[in-house]
Amino acid sequence: MEYFKFNNNLRPEKGSLLISEPFLPDPNFERTVVMICEHNDDGSFGFVLNKVAAVALEDIIDGITGFGQEVFIGGPVQQDTLHFLHRSDILQGGTEIVDGLYWGGDFDQLMSMIDTRQINAADFKFFVGYSGWGSGQLEEELSTNSWIVARRATPDLVFDEQEDVLWKTVLKRLGGRFSVYSNYPIDPRLN
Repeated sequence: MEYFKFNNNLRPEKGSLLISEPFLPDPNFERTVVMICEHNDDGSFGFVLNKVAAVALEDIIDGITGFGQEVFIGGPVQQDTLHFLHRSDILQGGTEIVDGLYWGGDFDQLMSMIDTRQINAADFKFFVGYSGWGSGQLEEELSTNSWIVARRATPDLVFDEQEDVLWKTVLKRLGGRFSVYSNYPIDPRLN
């Protein structure tokens, strides 16, 4: 008998959110929300939206001062790489994930815009590493109820929601039984 079925049977796609089930034992993804930037037959990749790193952008890139933007741990893959999401339509070369939400872009232009204060730090989210799944791997994890899929990310959810409540917020927005999951304790033995 299956007591807990967290999966909602939606299939992930570009722009979807993956919400970890409440008791996922993987410390890389405990109580996380991952935005999927690409999903196809070769695999999937995205970024954990609510796991703050212990460094700021200024600690990683020389010459940046006063930008005041924290960095997030995008996932366990290639944590020596830097990626970014943004909602700035003036940055060239980005890939639109959903309306008004972009991945990447012209890094030199971005650095110049930061230096000359042409952009708002709140419109950008930076990540070290990313979350990646090989062909069929994410589907296997979905079949074991490791993830709940939400249809579409929105710029306000990605950039404006506080990371410490994002997991709960997304589950509450899904409604129904998912709202109940949002209140599950981290350790059910302490309930």
